[in-house]
Amino acid sequence: MDALSELADRIDELLPQTQCRRCGYEGCGPYAAAIAAGHADVNRCPPGGSDTLDALARLLGRAAPPLDTSRGAPGPLRVARIDEAACIGCTLCIAACPVDAIIGAQKRMHAVLTSLCSGCELCVAPCPVDCIDMIPADRDWTASDATAARERFERRRERLAAASIGARRDAEARKRKAAIADAFERARARRAALPQR
Repeated sequence: MDALSELADRIDELLPQTQCRRCGYEGCGPYAAAIAAGHADVNRCPPGGSDTLDALARLLGRAAPPLDTSRGAPGPLRVARIDEAACIGCTLCIAACPVDAIIGAQKRMHAVLTSLCSGCELCVAPCPVDCIDMIPADRDWTASDATAARERFERRRERLAAASIGARRDAEARKRKAAIADAFERARARRAALPQR
């Protein structure tokens, strides 16, 4: 592992792993890599607040800049709650949740596993019936929550990548079958056009 990757891993360990994307990156890992490479400042993590900001600044041996509140305000953990009566089972919230904290099935009511919810709020915007609210969690987000959220995020990312590869392979197989069927049809048409003996 090179020094830049090692630094990115150390930075990632200090981030809250909410995977909220408020920093402008696709998750805590990519944000950590951007900080390590010097492409992003340490002040873009509202869920981490001043504690994370100070820890990152100490790690990098520099003074902590003010928190960039244009990305959101720090505050206590809030978790998603789905209004079960209004939920239409569209699964858009499930697709948006970066830590697999929402369960449900197509055209069935969904529910949030509040013990797993990172409070990222990514499920709120895609909901077509506006049935998701963010409510106080009445607990703190702990280091063990962060570790578990990172693991779920990574497993989800691997699962989606594998599904994408599978879908590409299926599409390529269908394309090959269609090309072969086309070739057979052209050959049949040519044979049918030949004079009969």
